[in-house]
Amino acid sequence: MFNLSILRQFSRLSICPAAKRQLTRNISTTTSIQFKVTDYLCAEPMKKKKKIDPAIVKAREERRRKKLEKQIRRLEKNARQLKPIDELEVPLHLMDQIKKRKRPEPKLSAEEIEVRALLQKDWARYKREEYIATVAQIDRIMASQRRALDKLYEVSEDLYDEAIMPDLQLIPYSVKGPVATPPIKGYDSPDGEYVDVSKKWDN
Repeated sequence: MFNLSILRQFSRLSICPAAKRQLTRNISTTTSIQFKVTDYLCAEPMKKKKKIDPAIVKAREERRRKKLEKQIRRLEKNARQLKPIDELEVPLHLMDQIKKRKRPEPKLSAEEIEVRALLQKDWARYKREEYIATVAQIDRIMASQRRALDKLYEVSEDLYDEAIMPDLQLIPYSVKGPVATPPIKGYDSPDGEYVDVSKKWDN
């Protein structure tokens, strides 16, 4: 009878549920001695890798390579073709009237040609002098600024550091000026549903 009671104490069914949740199994024979068993691990056997014939693998790689080459050839072929733009095509009735619409070039006299050439030379000379004056003015301003900073550095290095610091208030800079097409006063914009009828060309 004594031996059966000892066996019941060592039985797995006598383990308390709290010990199972802690992943440790405590087996107690007396109040002072405890046997601690290592954690149990759940595992399954490794799956076997399927052996594939090298010829099949090579055939798959060959098919994939041929597919990629075919796609590359198709892209290169389509890259040479230009997409037609209907807006840039000249209507046929205008092509028929091109002789009627072509204006003859005006015949200029020798005096007029000489006047235009002299005017073009005067304009080029004026723009050159304007450019030289602008560059000289910028050089003078930069030299004056450099001399002022050098004098300020001799007086106080702290003031020099403050002077060369960028103005952070000017960074979010926004300007609103004249646009190419100014708004029309009193223009009532049409209100309606917009339907996009532009043609789309896929490669």
